Amino acid sequence: MDLKRDKRQNIQKKLDFSSERKGEARQAGREETESRPTMHEPESPASTIRLMEEVCERENLLEALRRVKANKGSAGIDGMTVGQLSGYLKEHWLTIREQLLNGIYEPQPVRRVEIEKPDGGGMRKLGIPTTLDRFLQQAVMQVLQRRWDPTFSDHSYGFRSTGAVGASSGSPGAEVYRRRLRLGG
Repeated sequence: MDLKRDKRQNIQKKLDFSSERKGEARQAGREETESRPTMHEPESPASTIRLMEEVCERENLLEALRRVKANKGSAGIDGMTVGQLSGYLKEHWLTIREQLLNGIYEPQPVRRVEIEKPDGGGMRKLGIPTTLDRFLQQAVMQVLQRRWDPTFSDHSYGFRSTGAVGASSGSPGAEVYRRRLRLGG
């Protein structure tokens, strides 16, 4: 008698992948829980092109460059430092922009390094992208964040640009959250 195999067979017998509509999640009153844009607007090439045009707008790029410079960071596999990025962009931006708009830009591989874990319990692998790729990732993130952040629930705390981490802690993010509640926004 193989107990592990018997349990697996019992579980497999209970699974039901039928297409019959049943269960509370499929009840008529619950079908409109997703936002309308998610349900009714398929991605179109035109909207994707417009997104990349927003990524490539001068003000967005200047802000991305400012943030990457402020974060500093190590060079990737190409050896380019944050200090060298502006000169590189002046020389190569038109080509990079064309690649982005045509959907053919390919990020470089990351540089792998190992760093010691804070508790001293071994090593952790870390991937360091090139400075150019960090700059482009920042530019894309800024555009996407402007679109998506307003759609998040006021009760979602993780990975928010406001830094709100929850109402129970004494962190600055919690204070922002409490202020929003008092102000009704």
